[in-house]
Amino acid sequence: MLAWWFIPMNVVLSSIAGSLIGFVVATIVRPPYPFFKFTIVQIGIGNIGNVPLVLISALCRDQSNPFGDMEKCSTDGTAYVSFGQWVGAIILYTYVFQMLAPPPEGTFEIDNESVPLKSTPMSDATPEQAPLLANEEGVTSTAQNKKWEIKDVLAFLYEKLKLKQILQPPIIASILAMTLGAIPFLKKLIFTPDGPLFFFTDSCMILGEAMIPCILLALGGNLIDGPGSSKLGFRTTAAIIFARLLLVPLVGLGIVTLADKLGFLPSDDKMFRFVLLLQHSMPTSVLAGAVANLRGCGRNAAAVLFWVHIFAIFSMAGWIILYLNILF
Repeated sequence: MLAWWFIPMNVVLSSIAGSLIGFVVATIVRPPYPFFKFTIVQIGIGNIGNVPLVLISALCRDQSNPFGDMEKCSTDGTAYVSFGQWVGAIILYTYVFQMLAPPPEGTFEIDNESVPLKSTPMSDATPEQAPLLANEEGVTSTAQNKKWEIKDVLAFLYEKLKLKQILQPPIIASILAMTLGAIPFLKKLIFTPDGPLFFFTDSCMILGEAMIPCILLALGGNLIDGPGSSKLGFRTTAAIIFARLLLVPLVGLGIVTLADKLGFLPSDDKMFRFVLLLQHSMPTSVLAGAVANLRGCGRNAAAVLFWVHIFAIFSMAGWIILYLNILF
């Protein structure tokens, strides 16, 4: 597992590079207010979960696949993709959630001519609005119970780091799976077919097989408003499609190639490299669309997801052909 360290790093680099590309594109295109950050997210955050799993499953099912043994191809590919998902979940519930925060008006459903309102600074507050007491930190008594000090510090960190927001079910499940897999005794107890607790693994595998169809159904639910419901306009939508499906994969190819030359990748593992390349080549994240729906811009996200996934059918085919030619 330690040899796979570049998979989560690649997800982070993909998000950073994609967001930088999104920032440049949004600066040039100038999407209507308040969709500047929205445009960055739609370009920067790709689908690193269900779509790569579908592609690898379909590719490995073919007996003439270039990766050799069908079982090993599917097992390795699924493991590599799954290992990167926990980082994607953290990025989604922190970075994306904050980037898609509503504007000062409290809603994305505003006129383009509207000027964002600025909140009144505290220094200009009237006497009736000013706080009665200054916010001063009390002096901690030396005799204060150390236990309560630690508890207060942990509570402060929990609040400031927004751990409740980060510790979502996908992240908890990923951390638990890696912890169990890293401890030989627990791994043998739970994950080996003759282990006494293997029925847990068997149950999870049954549930996991239904995950991809369910997520694709969720994608269909996100697209219920149709392609014509966006306020972004043709220019912004076209720029998102072009940047997400062409510019981001091109930069990703450079990142993976450089990492390979620097010796960061396992030697002679072509599936490892293929998964890294796929992480840069996917359409906009479906879960980012779900977060957008929670933040009040679901209709615009649905329109972007619709068009990006339509054009991704052709772009993904082209990039996969290129990657296979490079690897083999």
